[in-house]
Amino acid sequence: MFRRNKFACAGGTLAQAGTGALVRIREVNAGRGLEARLAAMGLAAGSEVRVLENLGGPIRLAVGEDRLTLGRGAAEKILVDEVESNNT
Repeated sequence: MFRRNKFACAGGTLAQAGTGALVRIREVNAGRGLEARLAAMGLAAGSEVRVLENLGGPIRLAVGEDRLTLGRGAAEKILVDEVESNNT
């Protein structure tokens, strides 16, 4: 479930995805350096990510078997579509 969704579509940014949501990355709107760092962590277009914790600060994520913590600024640059909400 997305919080504060400003978008007309079903998606939003990774920072808006609620705790427990499974999302698929649609696009990364970042500079080359950040985009390369995110890709190295498995955060690239088409990747599925589980939001483990999103309480307003850094966001805890599961990418496959890996666990990551991502700052809110970087998460705002990642556009995602919800695959499964925490309500299903």
